[in-house]
Amino acid sequence: MTAPLLFKGGRIAAEDRPDLIEADVLVENGRIAAVAPGLPAPAGAEVRDVGGKILVPAMFDVHVHLREPGREDKETIESGSKAALNGGVTGILAMPNTEPPIDSGGMVRFVRNLARDRAVVPVWTSGCITKGRKGESLAEIADMREQGAVMFTDDGSPVSNPQVLRRALEYARTFGAILASHCETMELSGDGAMNEGRMSYRLGVPGVPACSEEICIDRDLALARVARGRIHIQHVSSARGMEIIRRYKEDGVQVTCEVSPHHLLFCDEDIADFDTHYKMNPPLRTREDNARLLEGLKEGLFDVIATDHAPHTRFEKDRDFREAPFGITGLETALISLYDRFIRADAFGWDLLVRRYSAEPRRLLGFDPVPIAEGGAAEFLVFDPEAVTRVDETFMRSLSINTPFLNRELRGSVEQVVRDGQVVLDRPAGVVP
Repeated sequence: MTAPLLFKGGRIAAEDRPDLIEADVLVENGRIAAVAPGLPAPAGAEVRDVGGKILVPAMFDVHVHLREPGREDKETIESGSKAALNGGVTGILAMPNTEPPIDSGGMVRFVRNLARDRAVVPVWTSGCITKGRKGESLAEIADMREQGAVMFTDDGSPVSNPQVLRRALEYARTFGAILASHCETMELSGDGAMNEGRMSYRLGVPGVPACSEEICIDRDLALARVARGRIHIQHVSSARGMEIIRRYKEDGVQVTCEVSPHHLLFCDEDIADFDTHYKMNPPLRTREDNARLLEGLKEGLFDVIATDHAPHTRFEKDRDFREAPFGITGLETALISLYDRFIRADAFGWDLLVRRYSAEPRRLLGFDPVPIAEGGAAEFLVFDPEAVTRVDETFMRSLSINTPFLNRELRGSVEQVVRDGQVVLDRPAGVVP
């Protein structure tokens, strides 16, 4: 049994209120024993002064590429989980586009066993919709579900055959599984490397038109309506794509969707110097898309924020822009970058961030949220809004450093993370796993 922990003088963020409430938080036996101002310290308690800091329910990311098995030079389950913890994330859902893909019950079991033995935060896995992610025939969805897969997706690729996706939606409906869709019309994307538009023409880089994503979103949601299935649209990047989702939601289709921080923070103009850290799929669109996606997030059209954390080696990202792989890391920078760009500027509040990056991701997968409330699980972080985080190689715990924030400073810092009633990250003391 660990000693009680008392956090004194902090302000508490919650999904259901815009204001931060000043209160102390007492943690005992892995649970939150009390939340109130002026709490006395129990005998033997460790008292932590968190005056001026914010206590926030820990984040949860439903779109993470961990690369293991197959590409452990990019990321492992262990390193990815450490990166998550470094960014205030205490639960992650791994995508199945590994080498080999996670398309059977045996592969799900293998990954879950690795996570149990090596991860520093809980890691769940998704399974493929089709065998080998080839889009031709259904994978062992029931077996993977039985072994613990909590979502099914061919992420990185669409299910191009509409009949296969319809059958998958109908089949998954029988046991309440979630299918997630990477929406892309491959014939339109071609060899494109960035958003098709003014900037791609100026730079002479082949473009990916936004309609490549939008046509597939419309198709997949039409199939979900016919199949009466449940579908989740991943990494929406265009305003028109968002509006298509709005229409289907209003029509009663069971659809949820996510937006990634990079599609809120960056646009195709940031690629002016061919920096491959800005190359991702779907690509960065326009400043107008940024603004409209942000409004969609604020009004509640987007159910969750998810990073699409996609690590690549330095060697791969140092190639020519057209040849470099798509993807950036995000687990370690999502929370601080969203605070730096949006919360500090009063574009939205802590309540929205907690709802969309902590509570709703957990609900999406059928898990309970972790509010900082009496009797609840002690799973929260201590955030210093006045500190500065320099995102460099000494800060990062991911094996890959392909982030646009590399060697930049962001306002705000995840100082401590509590999970199961214990401090598992303690930055002021220099203890980062």
